[in-house]
Amino acid sequence: MAPPKKQTEKGTDEASSNNNAVKTPGVGKSSSKTSSKSMSKPKKSMRTGEKSKRTKKRHESFAVYIYRVLKQVHPDTGTSSKAMSIMNSFVNDVFERIAMEASRLAHYGKKSTISSREIQTAVRLILPGELSKHAVSEGTKAVTKYTTSK
Repeated sequence: MAPPKKQTEKGTDEASSNNNAVKTPGVGKSSSKTSSKSMSKPKKSMRTGEKSKRTKKRHESFAVYIYRVLKQVHPDTGTSSKAMSIMNSFVNDVFERIAMEASRLAHYGKKSTISSREIQTAVRLILPGELSKHAVSEGTKAVTKYTTSK
């Protein structure tokens, strides 16, 4: 016999919800109580015949930067939206792996700040062989350029 279903705050039964999901208030889909738009200015009354302007939700992506690098390497080559989506997923995945490894290294060293040293070590651990060497040299060059421009 199945256990009785508990009601959660949002009214869905707990047995049908994902057990791995963590319910955090104010994260994910926002309710009308936590939405920042509901606390903004009161809406003006609409005149007849006017269309309301909706602002698009910002979607962060590396697409602009991927496109810039593509144009530096192959100026006459374009990319499809599906290929750009795959590249964006790849960059996010590599970023996440490096950030997690750097975080782990900082924790091992009992530091609360991730420095360029942790990032460099994480890159050496995650990326294979020659790719690691090129990434470290490009990263060093970027940090040097940044510090001299300050």
